[in-house]
Formats: sequence, C-alpha cells, structure tokens
Amino acid sequence: MCIDIDASKIDRLNSGEIPIYEPGLGELVERNMKAGRLKFSTDAEAGIRHGIAIFNAVGTPPDRDNENKADLKFVKAVAKTFGQHINEYKVFINKSTVPVGTGKMCEEIIKREIYAREKDTEFDVASNPEFLREGTAVQDFLSPDRIVLGSETSKAKKILDEIYRPFERTHTEILHTDITSAELIKYAANCFLATKISFINEIANFSEIAGANIRDIAK
Repeated sequence: MCIDIDASKIDRLNSGEIPIYEPGLGELVERNMKAGRLKFSTDAEAGIRHGIAIFNAVGTPPDRDNENKADLKFVKAVAKTFGQHINEYKVFINKSTVPVGTGKMCEEIIKREIYAREKDTEFDVASNPEFLREGTAVQDFLSPDRIVLGSETSKAKKILDEIYRPFERTHTEILHTDITSAELIKYAANCFLATKISFINEIANFSEIAGANIRDIAK
C-alpha cells in the first residue's frame, strides 16, 4: 500500500497513470494492481495499519539555508505520522537518503508521539538505503548488486530478511549492519561514484593532450 499526501498523484496512480517515467514501471504497477497486490491512498492511518514494515521514501532535498545540508522536514513529518497512528509492533524503515543519525532522530520523534498518546507500543527503526539509477530503477531493484539492511534488534532483522528473502535465490549480496553504518554506506557509495567520475574526467583531459583514446582507456 503506497501513501502520498498529494491527492492528484494518488488519483493518477489509481487510474493507471504513472507520474514519473521509468522503463517497465507502468507494466509492473498495472500487473500488481490487477492482481490486488498493490493499492494507492492518501489515508496515512490506513497505510500505517496496513502492514508490519513501513517504508519511509520521501525526498530529502538540499536545505534552502544551507545547500550542504539535507532538508529533513518530510522525513520528520512521516516519523511523526507513524508515531501518531502505530497501533501494534511495526518497523519504520528509512529508504530515503538521509544524514548519519537520522534513524536515531526518527526513533525519538516516534517515541514522543507514542508517549503523547499515553501508549506503550513497541517499534523498531531500520535503514535500507536504495541504490537505484534513473532510467534503470526497475531493473536495478529487481537485480541489485547488493542490499544493505541496517537494524538494531533481532526482531527487525528477521522482518527485513523476510522481505528480501526472494533475492537470496539470485545470489544477491545481502549485508546486515547497524543503522548508522547503513546510513553512511549510502553516502560513501555516492561519494565513491562522484570520485570515479572526477577521476575519469581527469584521465580524459590527459588523454586529449597525449593523443590517447579515452574510450579504450575507460573500458
């Protein structure tokens, strides 16, 4: 069950229209909607009560006041909503690209909301960063080169394992870490990619001066 506060986006999805372009995504959504495995709603409470694993996949744009920082207002809003509606044990899983320490922050927000309701509902927070590329997101998700699962309890780890068990058949590397390490792995991967791009650009500049073939060198 997918939840969004944008009613027009949900209406479009329910009518079979995909708001973004990704090869293969339309067919995937249509097939699973027809099979009754996928639905879209603006009802956050219904979404949180729907399952045990709640994925937080909102955007984390640059902060307007400081472009070197991520704006976490959407992440905080989802954590707050989760705390307001959780009625039994669930796992809150950060899928968004978030700074190190966000998992701890979400845990505190959720605890505060549960306490305000005078409840004592158990929950866990986990981190499951994504490594999808625009234009090949469906293929990257279905055939990942690694899956990173950050958790702090055996209960949360067991649920994450159950979700990703089908990928064991494809011999995908599944790496279990603590939450902080999972959050940092995402940033490390982004930095490593940027470093590779910068490096090959420098080699391309040198190749041009030396009269070498950059395509052969890159290959």
